[in-house]
Amino acid sequence: MSFRWESVPEGVREQADGYVLQDRYMYAVRAVWEACRAWGLGLREAQDLVGARVAHFGDRVARTPDSPVDLDSLAARAAGFPGRVVAVEAVWDGDTVHDWFVELLAVTEAPAGEHHLATVHRATAAAVATRAGTALADHLGVPFHFASPDQPTYEAPAGAPGVGGTHANGRALSSRCAARAAP
Repeated sequence: MSFRWESVPEGVREQADGYVLQDRYMYAVRAVWEACRAWGLGLREAQDLVGARVAHFGDRVARTPDSPVDLDSLAARAAGFPGRVVAVEAVWDGDTVHDWFVELLAVTEAPAGEHHLATVHRATAAAVATRAGTALADHLGVPFHFASPDQPTYEAPAGAPGVGGTHANGRALSSRCAARAAP
């Protein structure tokens, strides 16, 4: 199967271009491959697409890219994860370089797991993550959960309202949240 660069969702193209401009080739390949593998894009084809972008940009230097949070890009990433997505969750995280930021996760079953959708580093991270996560959850017909959108914390309780803190496979909605809430 032959893919064209224009077939990659716009947000993923922007993210991959940002990685290319930072000379982070494998990050760019991974972004393109993870977003498009559900449509049959192979790893080698992703490498070829990104290689063409490297040739296009040459020696330019760029900023760190933001994760794409548009619905098309998030839906494409979610479609590439193994298992059925049963919930979308936003959780706070932080480090000494970026301060607080929000991670959007897709929670899957069969196999059970959490998969990274996007990281939002902006001052408006909670609002952006809530808007993007809600749109994706509505699109997929699954619940969205963000336990503490108003206050960064590692101690927010797990579980979405109306699903009793677990999803269809019986696991807490976010093992990350559950682990942080444990004493």
